[in-house]
Amino acid sequence: MSAENQKADSKEITVKEKLKALYDLQVVVSEIDKIKTLRGELPLEVQDLEDDIAGLETRIENFKAEIKECDGIINSRKTDMETSKTSIEKYKEQQDNVRNNREFDFLSKEIEYQGLEIELSEKKIREAQAVIQNKTEEMAAAVEQLSERKKDLELKQQELEEIVSETKSEEENLREKAKAIETQIEPRLLTAFKRIRKSARNGLAVVTVQRDACSGCFNKIPPQRQMDIRMGKKVIVCEYCGRIMIDSELTSEAENA
Repeated sequence: MSAENQKADSKEITVKEKLKALYDLQVVVSEIDKIKTLRGELPLEVQDLEDDIAGLETRIENFKAEIKECDGIINSRKTDMETSKTSIEKYKEQQDNVRNNREFDFLSKEIEYQGLEIELSEKKIREAQAVIQNKTEEMAAAVEQLSERKKDLELKQQELEEIVSETKSEEENLREKAKAIETQIEPRLLTAFKRIRKSARNGLAVVTVQRDACSGCFNKIPPQRQMDIRMGKKVIVCEYCGRIMIDSELTSEAENA
């Protein structure tokens, strides 16, 4: 590196130059904010609809699994009923060939037991069928909701894509411009700027004095402090809202530059 370049790099940046760079950055990021405002709540609405759709799809899959489980119960119980009916027929045939009352009574109890098993299976089948009917109705309602949500999502996505396509190039240029300005600002000041912007309702971290008051929070600024701001010899923040104060003449210079 030449001595001339070293001398240029070591040149101290004045406070006014720092404030001007901060103001330039504020102007650019405020333009980006306007683009975001134009998009409004659409990105959040799209995200909410996507979450709703994912939830409904999971719910529908759960309904299908419950219905399948109930179908399995019904089929299993029908098999049990056929087995019990076969056993009853076999026991009745055996009763015709018993040798004593004890064997007859034993077979009668078995027939009665299998009859109770059939009744229990019929009850379980009815319960499973009731669950299937209920879940089928709920699933149909969820499917209808899913269809509506998908239509809403498609419309919102189209609307968002149209706005993004219209502003994409402008936003990219502004972001590149902001990055270039950020390289001119010392890290400590840049961090403070971003912190203030994050906490400020309107995203303004750099403000001017208007009618003897802070244009960010509208609190009165003492005359001496106004004088210090006009001198531009140090970075001054509003004692009420914490925003960085800049002289309006300096903003005019920045806008005319």
